[in-house]
Amino acid sequence: MRRVPTVILGSLLLVPVGFTSAPSPVQAQDTAAIDKALAAAPARARDDATVIQWNEDHSYATLKEGSNGMVCYDRSSEARRAPFDVQCTSMGNLPRVAQNRQFRAQSADREAENALIEAAEANGSRVLPEFGSLWIAMRGQDREGAGTHTTIAVPNATAESLGLPVNGRQDSAWLMGAGTSGAHIMIPGS
Repeated sequence: MRRVPTVILGSLLLVPVGFTSAPSPVQAQDTAAIDKALAAAPARARDDATVIQWNEDHSYATLKEGSNGMVCYDRSSEARRAPFDVQCTSMGNLPRVAQNRQFRAQSADREAENALIEAAEANGSRVLPEFGSLWIAMRGQDREGAGTHTTIAVPNATAESLGLPVNGRQDSAWLMGAGTSGAHIMIPGS
């Protein structure tokens, strides 16, 4: 009988062990975070959306690479946010989101946050969102009871430039924040 060297046997025995390992706790945590963030994504965009996790310094780590230009993230850890609060937008809007997070972190209430935003508007340092980009937020006490709100960014647009009303009294889309970097089209029923 021919003897097989121990080294080969050892290698052969180790190969199957790698295939049977369970996901690490970090992988399971990332999977849950990805699933949560993607709750706000439209069904047709969900599989190809990027998912990020914000850091304390307003930078971010990528949890899932995407290919369609949409990015989703959890924002429930921010001050004055709902227990379940996720948002999706365009990758090009991440600098504005980072600035928004910074303003929120620096302020004790919504009034102070608005003052920081107005100061940035006045001094020209307010980051512009991508014109025509979607902002989809899903928020509530929990995922099951969360509502979805969708807007379309149209920075510095006015009622005259878009031909839209500036109030929500009609049963149609309308312009909020006209003439500011935060001007956006409100979508009724969202």
